[in-house]
Amino acid sequence: MSTEPVPIVTTEWQGIARHDVQGKAGRLSVRVGGPGRGAPVLLCHSILTSSAIWHRQAIALAGRGHRVLALDSRGHGQSEAPRGPYTMDDLVADAIAVLDHFSIRQAHVIGVSQGGMTAFGLGVHHPDRLLSLCVMAARADAPPPFAAAWDDRIALVREQGIAPLATPTAERWFGRAFLDTHPVITAALLDCINEANPEGFIGCARAIQSLAYLDGVRHLRVPLTMIVGANDQLLVQPMTELAAMLGCRLAIIADAGHLPQLDQPDEVDAVIQRHLHQVARSG
Repeated sequence: MSTEPVPIVTTEWQGIARHDVQGKAGRLSVRVGGPGRGAPVLLCHSILTSSAIWHRQAIALAGRGHRVLALDSRGHGQSEAPRGPYTMDDLVADAIAVLDHFSIRQAHVIGVSQGGMTAFGLGVHHPDRLLSLCVMAARADAPPPFAAAWDDRIALVREQGIAPLATPTAERWFGRAFLDTHPVITAALLDCINEANPEGFIGCARAIQSLAYLDGVRHLRVPLTMIVGANDQLLVQPMTELAAMLGCRLAIIADAGHLPQLDQPDEVDAVIQRHLHQVARSG
């Protein structure tokens, strides 16, 4: 088992360059690296973070011959924050704009949380653009209690900005004990959260409240693996039920929270590598 999480790297990554792409409603920043002819992998992050949380996976995938694209969602990282509200379909359209910009016909998509919801949307609306999906810590619908939980967070950000959300969000994702024993990753995570644009957060939160891909994912036609941290209690049951409904593999990562690629990177990397290997073999 991993004993230390990998750092979140908000600065530039060696061998991976930033590019600007015109999205549906503003400029999107994308980190791109790896061999130009490699099988493309698009990485999509959670709300309140950025492509920075994918540093380890991006470097590893590029080293294994993949062309890697790590997108900063609108209002996060170095991407612009157009006026909201947004819908999940808007975030899906941004991902398609990135693939189109780089003339990528099909890609593997790996997404966590909001990024996983975006991945489901790509599977529903653009299955022809996908080689496979790997969805982490995400559901495909927004039942009333889940949707309502965002209202207080939105109101807080409207009044006080992102900062009051940072520590409570980190605690909800990983638990106080983990944060106390991993001060380096905690500091990096809080810095990453605080970089989010308030308008971008509110817009993406409204998009999450509108999440409605459950009926569509029942008809997914692309290879799918799902991943959830065992400590991510709000998602273990819905993802277990969804995996059973779809007949896909669900990897439950022991001792992992909401962003398992950070607190259990070795285990998550192994699942991703196995997923991509199986897709390549079956293709």
